[in-house]
Parts: sequence; structure tokens; C-alpha cells
Amino acid sequence: MKSYPYYICDVFTDKRFGGNQLAVLPDAQGLTSEQMQQIAREFNFPESTFVFPAEQGNTRKVRIFTPSIEVPFAGHPNVGTAFLLAKTGLLDRQELQTIIFEEKAGLVPISIAQQDDGAIFCELKAPEVVSLGQSIDASLVAEALSLNLDDIQLSTHQPIVASVGLPFLMVELMSLDALASARAKLDAFEKIQAIGVTPDIHLYVKREESSKAEQQFDIQARMFAPFDGVPEDPATGSANCALAGLLAHYSSLQEGMLCWTIAQGVEMDRPSVLKARALKKAGQVIDTWIGGNSVLVSKGEIYLD
Repeated sequence: MKSYPYYICDVFTDKRFGGNQLAVLPDAQGLTSEQMQQIAREFNFPESTFVFPAEQGNTRKVRIFTPSIEVPFAGHPNVGTAFLLAKTGLLDRQELQTIIFEEKAGLVPISIAQQDDGAIFCELKAPEVVSLGQSIDASLVAEALSLNLDDIQLSTHQPIVASVGLPFLMVELMSLDALASARAKLDAFEKIQAIGVTPDIHLYVKREESSKAEQQFDIQARMFAPFDGVPEDPATGSANCALAGLLAHYSSLQEGMLCWTIAQGVEMDRPSVLKARALKKAGQVIDTWIGGNSVLVSKGEIYLD
């Protein structure tokens, strides 16, 4: 019997038992893809990460699994894994400012900063420039979310696929009430899948439609990915990073940095805070970032026969 140490941390929060849960195996050498998938299913968190020595001269190689599939890139697993390696002293001192993970989607640079209160803030730069894909009929999306058609805000964009390494269907809603009442209707999710779009749906409401109580945030969001084994995600870094790219794309700003503070997980009682930004030059989005704090929850060993 062989054992592998693991850590559990909560990501995109500064409070334990908030944010998004992540299991990290900091030394996964010897595990097969099948074993990693089984372990991710055992933890049953939105994602688990498996860390290996770098193969291309960077900091580490990282593989990311949901309970049902391996994904090429994701936000909170990268932020949480960087935090965990820094928090537990598994990084050399000279690596503590900027590290690079090797992943299926490409190289993922992550900056690590210790704040005045001792908290560790990690921010990743997306491995791909934001790309926009297929638009989806709003009535089909409304059906999938158990909403009315007039709950969907269409003034900026139709429901549309956006990606910075992992695609999401982006849907702007009219109000926080609509956001809170959204429920996944799986047969309609299957209809979206049947037209060639992965139905990982990221919903958001901009601050101008939010109540005064939510004014500390620019955006409030939810994300449903039931076919990936994630009925709802309390904090989705890759989706919100793509959202930053999408909003920057439609912004009238031609040059400069745009920044957003995003709340997610509120409806799940796992409140999360994500800091997103996007850089435009000559009217084009050239880079996007997502960052946040994390907290360590537990550590242990997992056994394999």
C-alpha cells in the first residue's frame, strides 16, 4: 500500500469554509491518469490538482481533474496550488514572486504576494488570449436556467462562448433576483450540448443592476457545469477570467487596464471574492488575469492499494 500526502484549501476567500474547495497532491509522481481521476472523484470537489516536477524547465507541471474529467486549465486550482506550495514552504525562496505551471492549455504564470496581514494573494495570467465562440439562442439558455426570456440581458451580447483556456457559455442577467432563482434544467442543458456547445454556463449581473447591499462588488456571478460533475461552482477563476476578457472586448476603452471585483458562491453559502483584470492595446484584449486569497483547511494522506 502506498500513501500520498494531500492538502485541502479554500480558494478565493480569506475565511475558512468559504470560497471554493481544492485538494492538492503536491507530489503526484507515480500516479496514473486513471488513479488521479479516481482520487478526484473521491474528494468530489469541483477540482483537484496533481503536482509533478516540471518537464520544460518551469516551476511545476500541474494536472487538473474534476470529479468526471481532466481539464486543460482552470482558475481556482492554479491559484490554490500556488498558494499551497508557497504556504507549506515547497517553493524555493527565489520562486516566491512569480512561478510558472506547465499545463495542457499551456504555460500559466502566477504571481505570489504576501500581504501586510500575512495573507497570500496569488494571481494567474491566462494561458490564452480571450477568444469568442458560438452564440446561443437566448430562449434555449433561459429554458436551461429555469428563467424567463426577459431575465436575460441582451444589450451587450447574446449568450456567447468565451475562453482563455477553458470555454464557458457567458450569460448576462437583468437582476440579482434572476441570478438567485436560476436552476439547472438538465434536459435543456442536453439540447445545448447537442448543438456542439459544452454547457458550462456562467451567469453574471453587473453592479448597476445590483442592489445597494452589493455595491462593494462590480459583478456577482454563478456557474453551473453539471455534465462535468460540478452542479454549481462557488468560485470559477477560469470563467471569470474569460468574463473579464469578454467585457473588455465590448468596452469602449481602447487602451489600458480594466479591473473588476467579482462575488460568487453567495447562493451556496460559500462566498468568494475574485479580482479580475484585462489589458487592452489598440482596441484589442491582449491579456487577462484572475487572482485572490486562499486559506489552508486540512492535510492528510490518501492510500492506494
